[in-house]
Amino acid sequence: MLAMQRRAWEQGTAAQALLELGETELVVLFAKDAVVNQLKDGRLGLNEGNAPVADPCVNGEPVLFAARVTGDPALQKAADRMLEFALHKAPRTREGIVYHNHIENRIWVDAIYMLPPFLAVAGQPAEALKQVGGYRRILQDPKTRLYSHMWDEDRQDFERKAFWGSGNGWALAGMTRVLRTLPATMAGEKAQLVDWIRELVDAALPWRRADGLFHDVLDDATTFVETNFAQMLAYTLYRGVAGGWMPQSYRDTAESLRAAAIGKVDAFGVVQGVCGAPHFNKVGTSTEAQAFHLLMEAARRDLIEAKS
Repeated sequence: MLAMQRRAWEQGTAAQALLELGETELVVLFAKDAVVNQLKDGRLGLNEGNAPVADPCVNGEPVLFAARVTGDPALQKAADRMLEFALHKAPRTREGIVYHNHIENRIWVDAIYMLPPFLAVAGQPAEALKQVGGYRRILQDPKTRLYSHMWDEDRQDFERKAFWGSGNGWALAGMTRVLRTLPATMAGEKAQLVDWIRELVDAALPWRRADGLFHDVLDDATTFVETNFAQMLAYTLYRGVAGGWMPQSYRDTAESLRAAAIGKVDAFGVVQGVCGAPHFNKVGTSTEAQAFHLLMEAARRDLIEAKS
């Protein structure tokens, strides 16, 4: 993972994997690097182009964590600037739902992971839930309950209606991270989020193949067999069982998903058969697949420790 390319979302997702593993020193290094690549408007880790809006926000939590453990005011200022952008500068729909990129006026499912978890951990849980709910309302298919990839607000139509596996994984993992951050006083909101997660889990599982994996587009068997969604789903299930908001029976499902994913790791530790970088239109390898393998393992470790 550390050797692969890292754009804004790759940088932040890798840092979050390190954060959940407990690799504090590496998280601080990743946070400092995200600040090196911070734009004047507050966007973190942006080292290619000026378009990304939601992706830079995924670096916010690692930078905020690094600020707290080091006491470095520069890191705190960087996190504050990222939050200021997310709350007040990011382009959004008339209903206030943040677009994924500048100019194009599109909602991407990826953003459920990139933006709301940072908002929640930065003390804006209500805004985090507003964004999750808005993305869900726009992208969820009423029949299958799966999430489409991209919605074009100007055309009022889908740019990509496909139920992309990794996109549904971003949604599950993003909602999981928000749920784990919500304060105890938001019991009703937590219950709502649990319902949304379980709804998507149960919508996705029927599309699982006999080998334990899924197709890149969940309901399209002509697309390639893909590894990372199994990891993203296993991560969600491990966290859910450990947190008491998913039934214990889902632990066995998580274990079988993990076993299928482990079977795709090569001798060099690279997760093969994922929706691959840099264009994510064919089978390959990716930073987020490496990160989610580690996130999955961290979640499983925490579940085992909690039950021991």
